[in-house]
Amino acid sequence: MANIKEIRERISSVNDTRKITNAMYLISSTKLRKAKKILSETEPFFFSTKAMIERVVKNLPEGTEHIFLESKNDIPETKKKRGYIVLTDDKGLAGAYNHNAIKLAEEALAKEKGEYKLFVIGEVGRYHFNSENVDIEEYFSFTSQNPTLHRARKISAEIMDYFYDRKIDEFYIIYTIVRGNICEAKMEKLLPLDFLTTLYQKRAPIHGNMYEEFLMDPSPEAVLDNIVPNYVTGFIYGAMVESFCSVQQSRMMAMDNANKNAEQMIVDLKKSYNRQRQAMITQEITEVVSGAKALKRSKEVKKHGKR
Repeated sequence: MANIKEIRERISSVNDTRKITNAMYLISSTKLRKAKKILSETEPFFFSTKAMIERVVKNLPEGTEHIFLESKNDIPETKKKRGYIVLTDDKGLAGAYNHNAIKLAEEALAKEKGEYKLFVIGEVGRYHFNSENVDIEEYFSFTSQNPTLHRARKISAEIMDYFYDRKIDEFYIIYTIVRGNICEAKMEKLLPLDFLTTLYQKRAPIHGNMYEEFLMDPSPEAVLDNIVPNYVTGFIYGAMVESFCSVQQSRMMAMDNANKNAEQMIVDLKKSYNRQRQAMITQEITEVVSGAKALKRSKEVKKHGKR
């Protein structure tokens, strides 16, 4: 059993750790409020861009050909080339946040029948896949802690090049969202835009309906080349902000649990400290009483001996 000095040092150590975890909790709560504000500001842009794309597609002239209007459903599964963008954090201490995103990515790769390329954001994901000898096609080296529209554009430009060059047929993005107090990893299809190809294939004039006059300058293809990458950029930026919200929420919960565990540990250590201290005091009293009794008996023996 630990002595009093060891227990006292342990209590001090746990207190110091609790101060750190509490500070991390407060920092994460501040970052979470900031991230939620950014997310609420990006949603109008994202949905308005999607509405604009739908409006453009409905007014495309007959016979328009473009890579964004192509459906990849006719490509056999074994010949499809897929790209997976995985968003992780740069460090741990965030509960199961990184584990859930990586696990979902590994499940998707395990089911893959054709070729695939992996694109990773976040140091934890890069380290994990490198340690598992999984080839990473592209690692975006900037930190995931500060999502910006500029970084989203850079990622979008990279993957659009793969898509334009037909090196990748389908792109999927794996990120984490917040639902209440629960963070959930999810995978969504990024390219091609299913709603766009479906809308273009199903569009047909309806008798009696009035259609707006829609002029596309310099051409319908040029308009698609402009608005679709903007939509993809908005989607990636939204995913980055969602993931940033999720990691702060996960870190807050992890630090809150750590604080509670530290408090309970301190209570248990103080009980052990008090028991040890009481035992030591009792032992000292017993030794004093025993010494007094021994001294008394010694005096009595000497007294009887003189007689």
